[in-house]
Amino acid sequence: MTLDSTLPSHDVVDLDAVDLSDREFWGADPAVRYAVYAALRRERPFAFYAEPEIPFIPAGPGYYAVTRYADVEAISSQPALFCSGQGAVSIADMPPDLNEFYGSMISMDDPRHAKIRRIVSKAFTPKMLERLVDSVQQIALDVAAAARRKAEEGDGTIDVVNDYAALIPLWVICDMMGIPAEDRPTVLQKSNIILSGGDPDLIADENEVLNQFLEAGMWLAELMNRLAAERVENPRDDLTTALVNAEVDGERLTHQEIASFFILLCVAGNETTRTAISQGVLALHQHPDQKARWMADPSLTPTAVEEIVRWVSPVTWMRRTATQDTDVNGHAVTEGDKLILFYGAANRDPEVFADPHVFDVGRTPNPHVGFGAHGPHFCLGAHLARRELGVAFRTLFDKLPDLEVCGEPERLRNSFVNGLKRLPARLTGER
Repeated sequence: MTLDSTLPSHDVVDLDAVDLSDREFWGADPAVRYAVYAALRRERPFAFYAEPEIPFIPAGPGYYAVTRYADVEAISSQPALFCSGQGAVSIADMPPDLNEFYGSMISMDDPRHAKIRRIVSKAFTPKMLERLVDSVQQIALDVAAAARRKAEEGDGTIDVVNDYAALIPLWVICDMMGIPAEDRPTVLQKSNIILSGGDPDLIADENEVLNQFLEAGMWLAELMNRLAAERVENPRDDLTTALVNAEVDGERLTHQEIASFFILLCVAGNETTRTAISQGVLALHQHPDQKARWMADPSLTPTAVEEIVRWVSPVTWMRRTATQDTDVNGHAVTEGDKLILFYGAANRDPEVFADPHVFDVGRTPNPHVGFGAHGPHFCLGAHLARRELGVAFRTLFDKLPDLEVCGEPERLRNSFVNGLKRLPARLTGER
């Protein structure tokens, strides 16, 4: 077990000076973030903040930051009192059509959410999942081989994010959906724009954030509309064909609903797994004893994967909106209140996790909320994500055992995804 010794004392945290809506807060030293979380859990578990400013979007009424595990669980398990349909992935109130277009099932409430999820789940047959799980290993081997070639043909370095972590989940999703090879680089580019959060490194002009965001979504939607139409005429053994044909109670997904689900996959299935892999590599670099322990004992893979998801918390938050006056563990809530569930804070709550700032690849039990808390919106792809992460790290240990982080990570300045833009590493040649 390794203590994160960089965690500052809570005595240095001035909560009056903290603004969770400030983009720069999320690109700074994460140790500060966890110290702020600790202070919020203890002193202001429902702290109120003004909403982040977004060009061309009217300012909203503000939101409450929910940081205690028990409160996150309570809100997530009562969808009738705390809905997702008014916005789950945006603090600002977006037009309903836009909400659903980018959020798909995540931004729906029952009964429609349940029906769409049942249709999608019907497409994820055991045979389909078995084929996907089998393909992950070959994709990881191919990506690892390409990363080594790049290092050997160049200066010996690679970028963990863009040369390894980003490619595995993207290729898995593209294989799953039957995306042509020539479209895959653009799928990655458009996904990055949607999840940039307006990071100036990815979108230079803040006045263009909304335009580029919309253009990226439309490009991905048009790609899927085209593929869905093709699969109606020429079915193939892929998820797009399964989604076109899946039916529950006489209802099928429209091509637009399939397109929205694909955007969700690009966000929830691609970016989050990429973040867990890249941040996991960084965590293992910072805790070499845990890396050596896991490399030597493959049986630790299930618990190590769960610990990486807890430690990283790839999706930082989700939003819920109160549908009526109520309370959460004694805290009064008013109808219309926006509640932002900070999973990264819940995953370090000492009321639930012994030594929460210790990185332990053998941690058990580990009831983290890295795939969302219990409730109807628990991650549909959690099983596949766990498989991808396990394969990605075991392949890294087997094929790139000499990989060594050699520089500081560049963090995404975005509150929604706890992502890295770049993580420099070198291949030392020592096996």
